[in-house]
Amino acid sequence: MLTRIAGGRVIDPVSRQDGVSDIWVQGDRIVAPPANAVPDETIDAKGCIVMAGAIDVHSHIAGGNVTLARLLLPELHVSETAGNPALPFSTARWSAFETGRLYASMGYTTVVEPALVPTAALATHLELDDIPLIDKAGLTVLGNDDHLLALLRDRAGSDAVRDLVALTLATSRGLGVKVVNAGGAAAFKENIRAFGLDDVVPSYDLTSRQIVLALLDAVETIGVPHPLHVHCNNLGLPGSDETLVATMAAAEGRRIHFAHAQFYGYARHEAGGFSSAAASICAALAEHPNVTLDVGQVVFGQTTTISLDILRQFSGRKSARPRKWILVDGDAEGGGIVPYNYRRRNAINALQFAIGLELFLLSPDPWRVLLTTDHPNGGPFTAYPRLIHLLMDKEERDRAVAALPAIARERSGVAGIEREYGLSEIAIMTRAAPARLLGLLDRGHLSPGARADVAIYRDQADRTAMFSRAETVLKDGAVILRSGEPLGWRSGRTLTLAPDYDPAIRPHADRYLEDRFGVGLKGFAVPQQAFAERQVFEVEPCRK
Repeated sequence: MLTRIAGGRVIDPVSRQDGVSDIWVQGDRIVAPPANAVPDETIDAKGCIVMAGAIDVHSHIAGGNVTLARLLLPELHVSETAGNPALPFSTARWSAFETGRLYASMGYTTVVEPALVPTAALATHLELDDIPLIDKAGLTVLGNDDHLLALLRDRAGSDAVRDLVALTLATSRGLGVKVVNAGGAAAFKENIRAFGLDDVVPSYDLTSRQIVLALLDAVETIGVPHPLHVHCNNLGLPGSDETLVATMAAAEGRRIHFAHAQFYGYARHEAGGFSSAAASICAALAEHPNVTLDVGQVVFGQTTTISLDILRQFSGRKSARPRKWILVDGDAEGGGIVPYNYRRRNAINALQFAIGLELFLLSPDPWRVLLTTDHPNGGPFTAYPRLIHLLMDKEERDRAVAALPAIARERSGVAGIEREYGLSEIAIMTRAAPARLLGLLDRGHLSPGARADVAIYRDQADRTAMFSRAETVLKDGAVILRSGEPLGWRSGRTLTLAPDYDPAIRPHADRYLEDRFGVGLKGFAVPQQAFAERQVFEVEPCRK
């Protein structure tokens, strides 16, 4: 089928387009304008902005902790009003269907779950597969598991570490590797309650720095397209900016991505508490071209924090609102669910909000600073349109900042920043840059040969309204949404890697798992037959 998207303002930074043009789609791909061709369908995009489908690199949408959060807080997830009975889970606000629908309504077509725990990979993938309309992927979490730490402790060598990481990636069907407070969960089991970059995990005689460096080397050697995705030590503490900058330097030029950097933007303040470290973080980012980050912007309202960082969740449990929480000290990562209400009149929350905006606005490069709220930790992903509005409109941002407690303006520089993002920078930050970062070269742009994931927005001065409700969304060339509403149920794919590794690691890992859990590698696999006859997975290539 040949489709013509006609007369829209096409904004595609990859092909350097910003002007009125037509986009042609043949099957599931964008094609060059065919000579004298008559389209089977024409989509009128006059008065609209046409972009590639958006990509979210860090959003907790599936997995054990997401499920526990729903069980802990049913009052936040269940609607009294029934939806369309023909759709799965139609009465749940944050059901799998609603997750897909809400993302698609904003023009998102690919979303990455950043906490794919290897021991629960099958359950996580089954949940991801329940999310319709969009493509998904998971980042395999390593860095606190006994098997990896034991190899490092016993000086097994970089080849053994590389092969274990590659095998775990392949078995769990991840698209990349994530590390959460490297060694912190293992240290927690030794009754340690604070753990920095150069602190030692007692039973392993390893520092967090050593674990991160070993994973950086493994990811590079395997050829994982996405750089190591790092949740640093000391999240949320005054002085956490020093940890973030020190970890940037520790990478020594190797590619590294930092998650939810806003939660590390807290410089110690002489009067107590913290002030914004956004300027120093962005200065460090300018000095380290190998570094990328996503912001993890805080937005106001009730949410719940979901994290494998059990040290942080343990220390934050007393701040739970409402006053209930779950901690799981599991075999490797553990983690916790702590509900939280970000309040506009709360000085700390207001300063967190200001720091996130500062990181965006002081960014030296929109290709390296990406839009996230660390959903749901900083707030829901549905806040993205409002955040885009604040970045694009200085007057709107001034009104928002003026409503904050004075301390947020005194301890941050957000009020004095004049910068406004343009539509091209928004397209970079939410489309082109995430695609490049993840190694998904066939999406995030509108050049011929690209996957036909396209978002069409009615151009409006109210950017919140504009980006909240796409006029039309195409996924793989098919129209899946019109006027903000999905046209029905459509399954997406789950993107994975299939890295090479020395086959000798398999019996070694099989024996280890059998001894530790009573079941070998097969018990942790994600078999295709678990998804009936439908081909769920699409394998992306590793770098040469």
